[in-house]
Amino acid sequence: MNTQTSIPALSTLSMRLRAETNTTHERLDRSIMAAKPFDNIENYGRFLRVQHGLHHHVAPLYRSADLAAYFPGLNARGRLNDVAHDMADLDLPRHEITAAPATEIVDLPEALGWLYVVEGSNLGAAFLLKYARKMGLSETHGARHLAEPPEGRAPYWRAVKSTLDAIDLSSHEQTRAIKGAEAAFAATRNLVQAHL
Repeated sequence: MNTQTSIPALSTLSMRLRAETNTTHERLDRSIMAAKPFDNIENYGRFLRVQHGLHHHVAPLYRSADLAAYFPGLNARGRLNDVAHDMADLDLPRHEITAAPATEIVDLPEALGWLYVVEGSNLGAAFLLKYARKMGLSETHGARHLAEPPEGRAPYWRAVKSTLDAIDLSSHEQTRAIKGAEAAFAATRNLVQAHL
């Protein structure tokens, strides 16, 4: 008799992405919150620099015709301008980024991994927005980039995951998507280390 517990196969791309990056994601969240970005405006300003760097890196995804074919309205979902407005609201100088965006040249599977990370962060933004409100910030002043999508966070995230899961990728391409997600987390970790 085989007493070994079998692990169910991860059947969708979003399930694989979550399983493969969960530990990295949790570690990154802890390091961000350890920097106490919502304790005061000065700390929050450093958090905005992290966000500015991340959204600079992913800006090409929101201009991609290939991705827009799968995700209608994606070009309106980018948050780089919102972060820039948030920084301006707080009279923070915009940190000039001279490096090319990390997603400027990525294939479709890697782009999907990056998109999974950035769009997934919108779920956690619900909690971050509550903290920002305690500092007097809002979706119209200083915390625009944390605003809820018009259709709601959970419905939007379900739609993103459904679209990811419907794209026909080979096992090798799914592995490349995981590589893209890992690259997104690594880029964010580097930004946290540089600014927080």
